[in-house]
Amino acid sequence: MGRVRRVLRKPAVIGVLIVGALALAAGLVWFQPWKLWVNETVRESVPAVTGSARPGGTEGVRTLATGRLISHEHHTSGSVRVLRLPDGSRTLRLENLDTSNGPELKVLLSDAPVKPGQDGWHVFDDGAHRSLGSLKGNKGDQNYSVPADVDLSRYTSVSIWCDRFDVSFGAAALKPA
Repeated sequence: MGRVRRVLRKPAVIGVLIVGALALAAGLVWFQPWKLWVNETVRESVPAVTGSARPGGTEGVRTLATGRLISHEHHTSGSVRVLRLPDGSRTLRLENLDTSNGPELKVLLSDAPVKPGQDGWHVFDDGAHRSLGSLKGNKGDQNYSVPADVDLSRYTSVSIWCDRFDVSFGAAALKPA
């Protein structure tokens, strides 16, 4: 009888180990915890004006709106500027960004008000919002093209948004310049 019990225990233990290994692998893929220790720094300059007298010249670049990032789910700091280039195109610029890295981070324009603390964590995808694309890096200076059909009077905030967990890492209210 004792030998039968030992034979039955081996498949059960192996089954539990396999299920545990699969759960661990799925958790690693979902949460991507290694990103907590990996920083991605981006150093993009202000978009250059073509045909400028100086290389990298910014003559004719106008600031339309500005904002300061506040922390939500993760410590976040830096500033935001919306720029109009001489050709009429617009760029959202993150400057001195410092936030945590994470899975599926996006830059969102939103009509949601920026609220401090936990009240502001989950509001940016509730109303009107537009993704400007994936966050290029969790540190530094970076530019995001604002589509021509985006009405900036409708979108009053910017969020560093984690699409995987539907939470804002940080956000800024946009104030006209």
